[in-house]
Amino acid sequence: MLFTDRTSAGAQLAELVGRLGLEDPVVLGLPRGGVPVAYQVAKALGAPLDIIVVRKLGVPYQPELGFGAVGEGGVRIINEQVVRMARLTMADRAAVEQAERAALERQAARYRGERARVPLTGRTAVIVDDGVATGSTAAAACQVARAQGASRVVLAVPVAASDSVAWLRQEADAVVCVSERADFGSVGQWYLDFSQTSDDEVGELLSGREPGTGEPGPAAPDPEVVVDVGGIPLPGSLALPDGARAVVVFAHGSGSSRHSPRNRAVATALNRAGLGTLLFDLLTPAEEIDRAKVFDIPLLGTRLTGATAWLRTELDLPVCYFGASTGAAAALTSAAEPGADIAAVVSRGGRPDLAAPVLGEVRAPTLLIVGSLDTQVLELNREAAARMRCENELAVVPGATHLFEEPGTLEQVADLAGEWFTSHLP
Repeated sequence: MLFTDRTSAGAQLAELVGRLGLEDPVVLGLPRGGVPVAYQVAKALGAPLDIIVVRKLGVPYQPELGFGAVGEGGVRIINEQVVRMARLTMADRAAVEQAERAALERQAARYRGERARVPLTGRTAVIVDDGVATGSTAAAACQVARAQGASRVVLAVPVAASDSVAWLRQEADAVVCVSERADFGSVGQWYLDFSQTSDDEVGELLSGREPGTGEPGPAAPDPEVVVDVGGIPLPGSLALPDGARAVVVFAHGSGSSRHSPRNRAVATALNRAGLGTLLFDLLTPAEEIDRAKVFDIPLLGTRLTGATAWLRTELDLPVCYFGASTGAAAALTSAAEPGADIAAVVSRGGRPDLAAPVLGEVRAPTLLIVGSLDTQVLELNREAAARMRCENELAVVPGATHLFEEPGTLEQVADLAGEWFTSHLP
């Protein structure tokens, strides 16, 4: 099975973990990708969320071969069999441990900040990652949790290689896995959106906030709605602040969904600025598996046009578009339709070149936002802007890469988008 993103995977995993009826659990995410999954599990269990930082001790001349692991609190685990086989001296072991211990402390400080580690003594440790391939890191985490006093260790992951799960059942008291795969490959191939989790996102989640919002609890707009596009039901989330001046319809990029944490963060900022937002899935679950449809810009543009028509039967408000990556091409394709009547368009890290045949037909004022370090996409946006006949502007966010993961860059995107939308409303 395919997971939409880590948030969706975490929600499914939380349901399975909840059936265990665990007593006094502490949920521990493996940084970085395991933390968004762990957040959903902790929220469902009503349990404290922390991280478990482990570092593998690799044989100096063969680093991928681990002879042990270290964890916070001075925990050290040594595999004497590997030590003997690799003929490691005390000096070899000490040098590797010193380097890995220093790296571990830097990681823990970066992710946890001033927060103290949640004590595990006598409690159930629920160790969560976004997936397991070989299982070596997960096994080390289980051992570290026991060394820190956990009375029971549960390993929980959305997807894992079948042979690794069999082995890990010897390390943990229980292993919970939504999908065991004999044809595993890599963790990322089982997610539609496997964007890198940033250090800032980890910090916010550990503080009990969804990334980019500064607010407690989930950032997803509600209520949930079903967008009827020509008889095709597509799930969505519609947020309407009091006195909303317009509704911004989001078109997500390839491999993403309405749960995209970046689009949700921007949507929350726009809600605060008095704008409504509609985030919806452009494709059905069955269609999302077909990679050809994920990049079918005319199809995505048609879906967006249909969603706009549905929205106008529900609300009498101006409509704007916010597109990310390939979703920006879909937004421009829809905005180029005769009679589209879109108030404004904003593209984040977009691929307007994929809408090249219709760029000259777009009439809505369009803002193209690109990170300065996203050089290839920046050039594509410059070329697209030159081909557009409508009012348009290229905004370059300094120090930002394609996903705007750098601190403060996504907030700049939200500010630029909010200003563009509000200044171009009727």
